[in-house]
Amino acid sequence: MPLRRFHFVIVTMFALAIALAAPARAAGDLPLLLIVGDSISAGYGLPPGKGWVTLLSDRLQANGYRYTVVNASISGDTTSGGRARLPALLKQHNPAIVIVELGGNDALRGGDLAVTRANLDAMVADAKATKAKVLIVGMQLPPNYGPAYVRRFGALFDDAAKAARVPIVPAFFAGFGEDNALFQPDRIHPTVAAQPKLLDNVWPTLQPLLRK
Repeated sequence: MPLRRFHFVIVTMFALAIALAAPARAAGDLPLLLIVGDSISAGYGLPPGKGWVTLLSDRLQANGYRYTVVNASISGDTTSGGRARLPALLKQHNPAIVIVELGGNDALRGGDLAVTRANLDAMVADAKATKAKVLIVGMQLPPNYGPAYVRRFGALFDDAAKAARVPIVPAFFAGFGEDNALFQPDRIHPTVAAQPKLLDNVWPTLQPLLRK
């Protein structure tokens, strides 16, 4: 085979190999959405695949958003726990978007809300330092915790979001928080029927952060 033709064949084969490999690399390079939450996002008390995070993954695909969703939520976790484990999660997954759904257990244990706020601030800062977009999920407490504590708890999410200039879901349980039928017997964890409502509360704030 003449040298020139041999060179042409080699270059053509090399180009073809690159073209064939490109889709595989692209499929593995989907942007990643990381959720760092507690039992509400971990799906406590729900059958596998019935939680709002799974519904989110399905909705992303149905609407043409090609994301890998990683649910790093742990039942019982607090903002202190989330703050401690977030750096390793960021390093491992390099997410494009981070949803922070933590704080409920801090309040249920009567924690110092100043510590909760500091932890939220640190988590947002750590995520933003990696160029990830951040979404805070706001939580609210039932009135039996006392009006002053309830107000301070609800406000700290808004304050953290405003200070960091990141979007917030004002209230995760908006629209159904007073409906006992949509909660498990512990009155803390939403039922299967409530999971679409959780997603509907997150989606309008999350969607502007997504890209196709």
